[in-house]
Amino acid sequence: MSVHAQYVPAPAFGARVEKTSEEKWTLILVRELSHPPEKVWKALTEPEHLHEWAPFDADGSLGTVGNTVKITWAGTEHTFETRVTRADAPRLLEFADIRWELVPSGSGTRLTLWHSIDRRFIAWGAAGWHIAIDVLAQLLGGVVIGRLAGAAAREFDGWQRLVGEYKRQFDADKPNSPATESMKESSA
Repeated sequence: MSVHAQYVPAPAFGARVEKTSEEKWTLILVRELSHPPEKVWKALTEPEHLHEWAPFDADGSLGTVGNTVKITWAGTEHTFETRVTRADAPRLLEFADIRWELVPSGSGTRLTLWHSIDRRFIAWGAAGWHIAIDVLAQLLGGVVIGRLAGAAAREFDGWQRLVGEYKRQFDADKPNSPATESMKESSA
């Protein structure tokens, strides 16, 4: 059995939301990693490392302020260009609507993610980042699970469970498809 097939995510933990507006909420996810900030920084900034765990690919390094990088979300053709607005290695990284903070913690790193997400998808985002950071932690330790993002994550049983757990934790509405929205409107 492959490591990918054996992987089971832990229950939802270490996350909260800040309701910054009616439409956008900020997901804040904190994890303790057993690897030094310098090693984690490389995984957060270098395209070849991001491709192994992140829910997106980058066509250039995210490690330099001012770099313009094309981001492609995994499993989609959705791309956009972003500029790295903060890159203070190995402490702080900001680009688009994502911010990472790395703080030394014992022999490892306390990793904090802030990601502004449409409130309808906050539980999906939390589940996706939960799994991505699990994959990152394993990868940094030399265990390759393989990226679980986009459609591959949504087909994964652990993702479905996490979405439900985070939805309850955040008291958030689950995303509605356009068809569901249309049915609601026509029945009103």
